[in-house]
Amino acid sequence: MTASPSHEPLPTGAGERLASLDFTRGVAVLGILAANIVAFGQPFLAYMWPGGFNTGPGPLSGWLWLAQFVLVDGKMRGLFTLLFGAGLALFADRAAARGSSEWLQVRRLGWLLAFGLAHYYLLWRGDILTLYALCGLIALFALRWSVIHQLAFGATVYVFGAVLGTAQFGLMWAATETSLGGWPAYARVAGDTKALLASEKADALRETLINTGVSYADYVAHAWEAHRWDWLYQFTHSAIEILPLMLFGMGLYRMGLFDGRLRRDSQARWGWAGVVSGTVLTLALGLWAMADGLTYTGTMFAFQGPQAITRLPVVLGLAALLALWGPRASGWLGGRVTAAGRMAFSNYLGTSLVMLLVFRGWGLGQFGALDRPRLYLVMLAAWLLMLAWSKPWLGHFRYGPLEWLWRCLTYGRFFAIRR
Repeated sequence: MTASPSHEPLPTGAGERLASLDFTRGVAVLGILAANIVAFGQPFLAYMWPGGFNTGPGPLSGWLWLAQFVLVDGKMRGLFTLLFGAGLALFADRAAARGSSEWLQVRRLGWLLAFGLAHYYLLWRGDILTLYALCGLIALFALRWSVIHQLAFGATVYVFGAVLGTAQFGLMWAATETSLGGWPAYARVAGDTKALLASEKADALRETLINTGVSYADYVAHAWEAHRWDWLYQFTHSAIEILPLMLFGMGLYRMGLFDGRLRRDSQARWGWAGVVSGTVLTLALGLWAMADGLTYTGTMFAFQGPQAITRLPVVLGLAALLALWGPRASGWLGGRVTAAGRMAFSNYLGTSLVMLLVFRGWGLGQFGALDRPRLYLVMLAAWLLMLAWSKPWLGHFRYGPLEWLWRCLTYGRFFAIRR
């Protein structure tokens, strides 16, 4: 790498940033931890199914599952994905204005893929960056589409994926939890579902043994040997949701959602309409899952099936409302949430490192030991850490540490990081 002369294309400076995007991204990166905390501290099986916890169910566990299902699950990831799509369009616009090649975005996503794979194998296999990089490379083909085509194509693919998921997991639930399981046509599905659950339970046991051990090398080896290609499997199954949300983000950015070009009263109305209607529908779905006994197939059906539809209005509504509130965010909390959003990349990966030290056997050894309420206490402590360090860091430096490294690698040059 060489030093960056003044006439070369440069990354976005602090004065060019959209406060609405930074604030919304800050809310999303905090919310991502609320969604992931269970998978950090318990086997991955527990992420969707409460029965996967190593600790026994407490008196509040079911209601806390419902609260997370309604308020967090899928919404924060969806919001983060939508923002990523908006960021692709914003980067493309500003790179073009500076005379940069379109391949600069490809190189940027290539480095993101490298970061994601390192995160997956070395820190935590719940990584989302690999999926973003791969879906982002596909989404680049839609950058020049009109807004209506971006939104229409995104909606079509998203709804198709939601219907497909509802049918697939609805069949699994019907085959195992209703009298239909005795029919020959459903018996095979029931058998396959029980075998899948048995396999996941066995992997959860191995995961617990590895995570409560004393060797980081064994932890990395387990990710490589037992889950080497899981990220690729996740891509083939998640792209049908991630890619449409990226296109929604592109289209909403082009429409002016994030820079104040839409009427504030209209944006607020449909934002609240989306949040309220989607939350009510998701609550009804969650209550059904609780009435069903929070079974394995019932919770999987609720999360992977109809919730894909019920959470979409919430994601879009939150994006609209947070874009309105972001430029006005002030005071201690507003400024620190915005700073956390400016450093979302560092905070996302940094959280994985902190959780590694909290839960693994060579750290504080809390894996599998904390029930849901105590996991949320760990989450709150991590939130405070993110809010505490982000703003002071940006008071001395132009970028977060990983944001700076990503920019240097993208442009192939060193940039000044100190103010």
